[in-house]
Amino acid sequence: MSSVRLPRDALLGAQAGAIVLPVCDHYSGVEARMRKSLQLQAEMAEEFGACVFDVTLDCEDGAPVGGEADHAALVVALATLSPAGARIAVRVHAADHPAFEHDIATIAGRAGNRLCHIMLPKVETLQDVERACAALDAAGAAQLPLHALIESPAAVHRAFDIAAHPRVQSLSFGLMDFVSAHGGAIPSDGMGIQGQFSHPLVLRAKLAIASASHAHGKVPSHCVVTEFKDAAALRDVARKAAQELGYTRMWSIHPDQIRPILEAFAPPAHEVDAAVGIIDAAMRADWAPISFGCKLQDRASYRYYWQVLERAHRTGRQLPPEAQAWFGATAH
Repeated sequence: MSSVRLPRDALLGAQAGAIVLPVCDHYSGVEARMRKSLQLQAEMAEEFGACVFDVTLDCEDGAPVGGEADHAALVVALATLSPAGARIAVRVHAADHPAFEHDIATIAGRAGNRLCHIMLPKVETLQDVERACAALDAAGAAQLPLHALIESPAAVHRAFDIAAHPRVQSLSFGLMDFVSAHGGAIPSDGMGIQGQFSHPLVLRAKLAIASASHAHGKVPSHCVVTEFKDAAALRDVARKAAQELGYTRMWSIHPDQIRPILEAFAPPAHEVDAAVGIIDAAMRADWAPISFGCKLQDRASYRYYWQVLERAHRTGRQLPPEAQAWFGATAH
């Protein structure tokens, strides 16, 4: 048998460098909620045996006008005191905001080694990304990747160029700003649970962002559901985003949204079971084609089923011991 044992190394080739992130990105900007979010992250990491969601501390919407510097200092304090293994990000102000440079210098400069990425809102052009990269480098945080929030028709048009930048890990869709940017041409229903999946301009934007992300091995992240008390609606939106539009990550704005997102983005149990059997048989065959369940399976399907298992792992699904061992040092 080949010396290559771990499926990710054997199967993905160039795709092995594709970005892998938790499927949920949880936002909070008020101090009490930020602290509770970090506590919840630690509790669920212990429960699932892995960090199943990111916590993004929000400066853009969280900081009061005139209090941007104080809020940045608070974010630094929270990130600095976080336990090892925590996945903490920060959404800074937009590149053209007066507080942007201070945000980067303070937050990345003082807590960059405790952060997993910086979320850059209102990205319009590749130049916005380059400006953020230069600011991070000047702050001594050249290791920090960027996530870009796409919120306008022009930004959607440039999504492929933005996704291609090597520092960009993920593209997120800003639904409400996108609708507002059309000057009333898209009705308010376009921001709702149903309209965002039926209005052609909104749906086109979502598909463009997902396509641009996958074209460059990046992660497309779906927008928020503002009806945070409607669990059934959230599950429906998350399911459509994951199964119909190709999104592999989604925003949360309330703790009650985290578990439904994990469930919606997790593969079904029957597919996980099939993936375990197929990958096990493929490894025994040294990745040669096999017959499994009276169907031909080869490297193309092996890659698919391995990615099913990776998604199960990221969403905290229970895997049998032999499958857990396949992640080894490659676990993300």
